[in-house]
Amino acid sequence: MNNCSTISGYLIQQLSTHGVRHVFGVPGDYVLGFFHELQCSKLRVINTCDEQGAGYAADAYARIAGLGAVCVTYCVGGLKLANTTAQAFAEKSPVIVMSGAPGTNERSRSPLLHHKVRDFNTQLKVFEQLTVASTVLDNPHTACREIHRVFNAALRYKRPVYIEIPRDMVSVPVSLDNIPDEKLELSDMNTLNEALREAGHMINTSKRPVIIAGIELHRFGLQKELLEFVENTRIPVVSTLLSKSVMSEHHPLYLGVYGGAMGREEVIRYVESSDCLILLGTFMTDINLGIFTAHLDQGCSLSVTSEKISIRYHSYEDIRMEDFIRGMLKINICRRKERGRVHPPLAPPDFIPGRKITIRHLYQRLNSFLEKEMVVIADTGDAMFAAMDMTIHEETEFLSAAYYASLGFAVPASLGVQMAKPELRPLVLVGDGAFQMTGMELSTIARYHLNPIVVILNNRGYGTERYMRDGPFNDLTTWEYSRIPEIIKSGKGFDIKTEDQLEDALCAVRDYTEDFCILDVHIDQEDCSIALQRMTKALKKRT
Repeated sequence: MNNCSTISGYLIQQLSTHGVRHVFGVPGDYVLGFFHELQCSKLRVINTCDEQGAGYAADAYARIAGLGAVCVTYCVGGLKLANTTAQAFAEKSPVIVMSGAPGTNERSRSPLLHHKVRDFNTQLKVFEQLTVASTVLDNPHTACREIHRVFNAALRYKRPVYIEIPRDMVSVPVSLDNIPDEKLELSDMNTLNEALREAGHMINTSKRPVIIAGIELHRFGLQKELLEFVENTRIPVVSTLLSKSVMSEHHPLYLGVYGGAMGREEVIRYVESSDCLILLGTFMTDINLGIFTAHLDQGCSLSVTSEKISIRYHSYEDIRMEDFIRGMLKINICRRKERGRVHPPLAPPDFIPGRKITIRHLYQRLNSFLEKEMVVIADTGDAMFAAMDMTIHEETEFLSAAYYASLGFAVPASLGVQMAKPELRPLVLVGDGAFQMTGMELSTIARYHLNPIVVILNNRGYGTERYMRDGPFNDLTTWEYSRIPEIIKSGKGFDIKTEDQLEDALCAVRDYTEDFCILDVHIDQEDCSIALQRMTKALKKRT
């Protein structure tokens, strides 16, 4: 049992207090003492094959549970987390990044210790650019206050923070007397009321309002308020690719994913003909907007994010997004006539024995294969774009890196998801290029007896880039992915080239829940989703 009166003990206590039950990471000599303290605590240490896998797992854990944690050693471990932390920052995922470091007594006269780069602050300087707050716990008199400061920043801004622990400070006693009281940031009520009045007038005088529900509604725990607002007003709602599954996609007022030219024509028409765009927690990113092929008129937009609230061309300061959205539930908004769905679910396809598998058939069949207890995790590329029109049963059951767009997220993310919510079974959609980056985490998944279904879109290279500019630089060595279970001595593999082989495999994996399943789906290099065709056409104009 940890002593919370030490630096490590207090940090571990705060992790537990804020709902963290698992810490992902890779050990190293500068952090072994802290790993020992973690192992002796109530928290469960999940050591992964690689630090990048640990970072992605912690990110996915945070998206499901509200806060994630990853722990690594100095520089050789920490700098491997730079990419995953950048993704968490860009997409607002609150991850506590913890790193060991050389002891304070070891640093005198700047010795050339292993893992050191330029000076002892190199890693700290890197993470200051990738996090919303950072600290080095090298002073027992201020350690508790610093831990509180960075935790509060992670939870307030829903972004990662960095904590560095010199190895000789792990068991140093701390003072619990100077811990600051948490101060809740409040909205200015006069400004809030004025903004709500203008918003109410704008919505009530419009003829065809539509809600564009963004990812911040998930990050800030406002999905219940979204659903209440939608059902009170009967205003239709769309999501972005990043916020897909912000609400159940079976809801009668959910229209589909809006993504500029990437999306379905009927969704584009509905949104872009609206005279009142209600953007709630929406990131106006290039991918969300179909590489800026979207046509949204600011003059009829009401935009609410954690950083800014604007109504048409008016901006309001000192208002919390949470207060504004909850305030909209209390003002008088006219109830609209219910409109039907404009995007029917992907129809389950018939299969023909011996017919070659295609992206279209694969995703139609996977859509009908989905169950309420499944979470879809789509990696960057056509694995993600083709998933736009899948119908997700429950809220927060679709994860992707649809803004930062880093390859390799999906497989380790399934590890984080199942640790956070064991009752969910991940359906992992990943290209062969992304799988070759982080697919080794199937070894970790097997060690912890998890059971994701991993579907590899095997087109022998970086398919998304082929449509922008092809060349041998997009080619990969082909692996026999279906035989990976033979190496790991766990799981089941399926080699799929035809529609009937897919049907047989899905029937088998539905019943096999003891371990992971991997489906190697062979796709022609020329085959891609309609969304990717539209996306790459827009991208070609920029290259």
